[in-house]
Amino acid sequence: MLDIKFIVENPEKVKEGFAKKGCTINVDELISLYFDVNKLKTSSQSLAEEKNRLSNSIKSASAEERPAIIAKSKAIGEEFKLEQEKLTAAQARLDEIMWRVPNLPSDESPVGVDDTENVVRRKVGEIPHFDFTPRDHVELMEINGWSELDRITKVCGSRTYAITNELARLELAIHLMVMDKLADNGFRVINVPSISKEKPLYAQGYLPFAKDEIYYMPEDDVYLSGTAELILNSLRADEILSENELPILYAGFSPCFRREAGAAGKDTRGLTRVHQFLKTEQFVICKNDIAESEKWHQKLLQISEEVLQDLELPYQVLEVCTGDMGAPKYRQYDLEAWVPTQNCYRETHSCSNITDWQARRTNLRYRDNADGKVKFVHTLNNTGIATPRALVPFLENHQQADGSIRIPAKLQPYMMGKKFIGGKK
Repeated sequence: MLDIKFIVENPEKVKEGFAKKGCTINVDELISLYFDVNKLKTSSQSLAEEKNRLSNSIKSASAEERPAIIAKSKAIGEEFKLEQEKLTAAQARLDEIMWRVPNLPSDESPVGVDDTENVVRRKVGEIPHFDFTPRDHVELMEINGWSELDRITKVCGSRTYAITNELARLELAIHLMVMDKLADNGFRVINVPSISKEKPLYAQGYLPFAKDEIYYMPEDDVYLSGTAELILNSLRADEILSENELPILYAGFSPCFRREAGAAGKDTRGLTRVHQFLKTEQFVICKNDIAESEKWHQKLLQISEEVLQDLELPYQVLEVCTGDMGAPKYRQYDLEAWVPTQNCYRETHSCSNITDWQARRTNLRYRDNADGKVKFVHTLNNTGIATPRALVPFLENHQQADGSIRIPAKLQPYMMGKKFIGGKK
């Protein structure tokens, strides 16, 4: 969330940022509500002090004075009760709005309404040209006996997957390769649970914005996580770190779950959009300095580009426009890999600088070495790799005429040295 004092002191800047994000919150009403809450706090405190003063004066009052003092104290008590009810309602309304306040976008981010206005910053790698008709990833899995898509649908429902043999090993091999790369870059590999209490979902920004995307288990009052970022963002909640501890770098691995509520009939063939998947996530906690967090933003982007280059996949880097980047984001890049049979690029990575928006929700701070002040940290996140989605461009770009799949050199050590897998026997 944003600092309410910043909103009060910079209403026009906030209105401009909200407009860029497509946010409909009325800033003037929000500020008015904030002042109403403060007035009610002041009046409630005054009434409480007056009631206490009257209560303390009863002992020293004469018998004649006491009935009037008691009556006045009772009347003030009733007035205090009404003020508290008003304060509770006003504070709840203010909190409800503040949970929905988005981060302000960077001045560097392209202004736009939706994904059609995202900007391609660069394209990397050569799009493959086949001397045969390329197969899509589903057909490649079928001819190699690598999937049980029809059978698993009967057991688990739509948008689930089960892959076997060499492809199952390939999925894990890619994650191991990415984890090694992140470890080499100073990240601490951490496997985290896929269940969460409600509070971390508000802290991360899933709630209240994306409730329809989240699986909830009411009997246990827990949610299934859609990314390790959710857990890592709250791992140090309410702590005050030393600046010397920063930056903190996590490479989080976990099974992830998303309802994909808005994806009916869209990109649902095969492995593209499934309810459960595996994800290795990059997560950074750094100082409250925009130059520092932007430096890490570029570093995260560089690492993901290296991953796609190691996998030898053609890709493009998109800078996401203000209307498409979502509430928590200050600045965002997406990476998209080429999918031959769809003749387009599809997202594999999403790289975001959140600044202190999440830290204010988790109350995660550090003490600055220079001035000793306690400040909110900046947080950033980026996909390391997510599967099976990444398997779609991998299989299709590296396919051979006989249905086999070429294994890039950087991945071969994780595949027992194999240069190819599959192929018609």
